[in-house]
Amino acid sequence: MVPAAPLLGAPRATAAPRIARGSSGASRSEGGRGFGRAARGSSLASRAIADGPAKFLAGGRSGDPGRTSDDEAEVLIELRDVKKSFGKKTVLDGASFKIRRGEAVGIIGSSGTGKSTVLRIMAGLLAPDEGQVIIRGRPREGLLSDEKDPNLKVGMVFQSAALFDSLTVGENVGFKLYEHSDLPDDLIRERIEESLAQVGLSGAFDRYPAQLSGGMKKRAALARAIIKEHEGAAPDDALEEVVMYDEPTAGLDPVASTVVEDLMRNLHTPEKNPGGDASSSSGGGVPSYIVVTHQHSTIRRAVDRLIFLHAGKVVWEGTSEEFDTTDEPIVRQFATGSLTGPIVY
Repeated sequence: MVPAAPLLGAPRATAAPRIARGSSGASRSEGGRGFGRAARGSSLASRAIADGPAKFLAGGRSGDPGRTSDDEAEVLIELRDVKKSFGKKTVLDGASFKIRRGEAVGIIGSSGTGKSTVLRIMAGLLAPDEGQVIIRGRPREGLLSDEKDPNLKVGMVFQSAALFDSLTVGENVGFKLYEHSDLPDDLIRERIEESLAQVGLSGAFDRYPAQLSGGMKKRAALARAIIKEHEGAAPDDALEEVVMYDEPTAGLDPVASTVVEDLMRNLHTPEKNPGGDASSSSGGGVPSYIVVTHQHSTIRRAVDRLIFLHAGKVVWEGTSEEFDTTDEPIVRQFATGSLTGPIVY
């Protein structure tokens, strides 16, 4: 798993001419697939920027989903009375909750209740108007990009997959390493192939996004979020990791949704091995994850604990099993699709 700089910002374009390297190490012109450190970043970013506005970001079972302990050492992310408005529309109106180490958490609720907004605030892509965002016990000031010493790496999987159409699948998955690392091309290629294999896309390196189905695009986006940058754990275990999924099964048929949901579960590695590296244990190396979803299959298959947002506040928290048994009116309405209840359109 990638113990490195949390989220990628906009790709950087430079004026340097592109001199790319092939697998043999020989220089070649712009048509090549390999990338030299300075030139590869320039060309890759230029091709990505040609797609439009910068949109790329680098971005199981929890041990006890019903626990109530407030052990601060276990809390990765905490929101305290967070408020956010866009113009005159209040989206979040005092949301408070905690995400603990090793959890698989679903954020649910009706459309327009602030689920994606709260995910972006947790990721550090959006700042709250009021309230606190506390990352591993330390209040975040500003955005993730403002942090000089981040202690949480975020992998982000967007609803739209957010792949650059002009880059191959492999170049999309390895974009962060091509742009922001000094790793040699052959090692980057190896890590891309490893990441693609983890999500069932072996052999897709040289394809373009237009050649992928919707489900395959979602998996490619996940491969990008989980690609390794360094071997082993971060120094002194300083950098925890969480993957955030925004509607990962939106627009997919039931079978494709099941594939993505099972993949999320299989990649979840909530417990670290004795050496401290979750990525080298039996799972796929995603220690904790958060999912924004409407889909009942995702709620029942892919998460252990649920946070229900309504009118900008947390109105219910419980396990995925309790989702089917609770008598809470708003949960029952959401679960059954009834037109009678607190949710009104």
